[in-house]
Amino acid sequence: MSKRKTELTEKKIAQMEKEGRGQGTGENYKPWITIQDFPSKGLSTRTNGWKTNRIHQFLSKMESDYFYSLEWDQSIVDVQEQFPLTREDTLHIATSKGIKHPTDPKSQIPIVMTTDFLITISTSTGTTHVARTIKPSKDLENGRTIEKFEIERCYWEDRGIDWGIVTEKELPRSLIENVEWLHSSYFGIRDMPTSTVDSFLLEMKSYINRSNSSIMEVVSEFDQLFNLEPGTGLDLLKHLIARKVLHVNIHQKIHTHLWIEDVFEIDTK
Repeated sequence: MSKRKTELTEKKIAQMEKEGRGQGTGENYKPWITIQDFPSKGLSTRTNGWKTNRIHQFLSKMESDYFYSLEWDQSIVDVQEQFPLTREDTLHIATSKGIKHPTDPKSQIPIVMTTDFLITISTSTGTTHVARTIKPSKDLENGRTIEKFEIERCYWEDRGIDWGIVTEKELPRSLIENVEWLHSSYFGIRDMPTSTVDSFLLEMKSYINRSNSSIMEVVSEFDQLFNLEPGTGLDLLKHLIARKVLHVNIHQKIHTHLWIEDVFEIDTK
């Protein structure tokens, strides 16, 4: 984990709890750790979640990549990043296992451990949770890392929640790249009335279903036909894909030079 900007103290932990960190669900959830808590290394990102409609904060590229894979999965209804573990419980587990509990390097007080993702999944019988930690595979050879993971594993096992480690080897690369490309278009077109956007979306869907050229040619032609700013047609098309109105094989990289029929499942009705 990155080094904090400031020394962690019991007073600081109490303040974080008072701020509501690690509390709430959906749009109201606040992660225990935020980007502001650590010096920037250029790898931290923020993005507005499709499912939660709140800004998610990620401390690494792998975390944001994994998040994109969760966004596409319709069974997932909530994603809580940097979820805090009850410190009294992790301290008890560490003691019982003979493992040194993680501490702040400056103050040496035990930190509040976190799990990268607590995920809520909708099932036929209600909802369930899984916990996931994101780590490069090379780091799994580090003995101290494994000790910390053992505390985390026991914590979630005690609660009957499935916990696992995700490495770069488990990340579906094409899906992630596609969702990242689509992500900002999910919420529609800014600075355009909703009724106008809806009308253009219907036109675009119809346009795609009767076109036989490349994606780039189609969206460029659409912009010219309706006198739109260049790029608007592509944003509309990406919105339709992100909302799953137009269906694609998300595991195949979407390239704008590809022909419509090679990317979309065309509705011929």
